[in-house]
Amino acid sequence: MSAQRPIEPATPPAGRLVLADGSLFRGRPFGAVNQGIRSVGEVVFNTAMTGYQESLTDPSYTGQILVETTPLVGNTGVNPEDLESAGVSVRGFIIHELARRHSNYRATASLDAYLRDAGVLALEGIDTRALTRLIRSRGSISGVVTDDPVISDRALLELARSGPPMEGADLASTVGTHDDLPPWTESLAPWSPPGVTPVGDPLTVIALDCGAKRNILRHLTQRGCRVRLVSHDTSALALGEMFDSGQAQGLFISNGPGDPAAVERTIDTLRTLLFEEKSAIPTFGICLGHQLLALALGATTYKLTFGHRGANHPVLDAQANRVEITSQNHGFAVDADSLRANGGEVTHTHLNDDTVAGFRVTGRDIFAVQYHPEASPGPHDAAGHFDRFVAQMEGARAPKVRS
Repeated sequence: MSAQRPIEPATPPAGRLVLADGSLFRGRPFGAVNQGIRSVGEVVFNTAMTGYQESLTDPSYTGQILVETTPLVGNTGVNPEDLESAGVSVRGFIIHELARRHSNYRATASLDAYLRDAGVLALEGIDTRALTRLIRSRGSISGVVTDDPVISDRALLELARSGPPMEGADLASTVGTHDDLPPWTESLAPWSPPGVTPVGDPLTVIALDCGAKRNILRHLTQRGCRVRLVSHDTSALALGEMFDSGQAQGLFISNGPGDPAAVERTIDTLRTLLFEEKSAIPTFGICLGHQLLALALGATTYKLTFGHRGANHPVLDAQANRVEITSQNHGFAVDADSLRANGGEVTHTHLNDDTVAGFRVTGRDIFAVQYHPEASPGPHDAAGHFDRFVAQMEGARAPKVRS
């Protein structure tokens, strides 16, 4: 009988997440390991059970370290079809357990390899339940993630505390297009929900790109729209000329990262174009676009304690008297009293905390929602907002018959 081998001591996890309040979490690094990465960002959590690839590539996560609450991540790998932007947007990724083998017929690579190629460091083996409880009780907090064994815990704490606050951060300028791009042509096919049909005569939508998710553009294209992406700081004069000349029938303001109040040029453009000049342009905003439209109207915004990030948030549609289960990703909200005081009508309310989830401008074809009706990831309950936008554009271009 051979002698029993002694149990070797386990190698301690080499990765660390340090929060600005002094909390320290240790985990196993994957993705862009051994590169001396020390990524600082606001630490936030997402409660969706699927769609990690869409979340990783959502520009609205720019400047943030993302925590997934679902315990097992990576089991479906990654593929080039589910990207919401050209690359990974998060500064770091925190999970409980990484699937060692992905299994999906659409997958072209593992999550580990994808993050390695993107230069993004991730940690597994983290008690994400404890981390999420901490964020829920104390609020979103700055943190730093690293697998660098040289830097001390104290130095990491100083890095975390030196992280720039999200308040006052104009991050839309860092992710939106600043180029004259060709029209967007990719549609939802073959993943289109039932009942989505294109309009007979194509409509042109000018999309102010603050960090637009691709699935929003796919929804518009699926309905027969030509989508022209323009810089979010395009002037009111330039936009007005596009609509006055008949080049476009609708204006869309996209999602995006950062503090909406810091995107001052876009707010000024929308205020001038829509509310001072009272242009009759059908207008639709999603998430950051919702906040920018409210600010242009004269309302105010504020930072939520830990934000809304997940795929099962209940929203009451007061007009239809129905509840939509929605996908959400935002850290700021519109103040309801200031919105009403400036002519906005609250149409949708988040049922978890009564925050504004949608509004319209009375007597105008201007509306917006604080959530993501494009359902990527998430349910399709709210996809009808795209149909509403299309109907408003068709109505605006129809010849008016005088009585």
